[in-house]
Amino acid sequence: MKKETASTYLAYLLRLWRDNETVPWRASVEDARTGERRGFANLKTLLAFLEKQTGVILTNGENHSDALGKKAESSN
Repeated sequence: MKKETASTYLAYLLRLWRDNETVPWRASVEDARTGERRGFANLKTLLAFLEKQTGVILTNGENHSDALGKKAESSN
């Protein structure tokens, strides 16, 4: 089995919760290799963290299916 490097493989335990339906979702991720935990007050900051870790920008509203490992479909 090929050993994965930090630049090609990331593994996190993701937790999502909210105290009630009127407040934003909160999140935490725990690095599976190191056990380091990070908390996020909302999903926007979680996505910003994931973008920084992967170098893939997901939050500007464009179709990023190629970056997510799916073939982009053309709309005709």
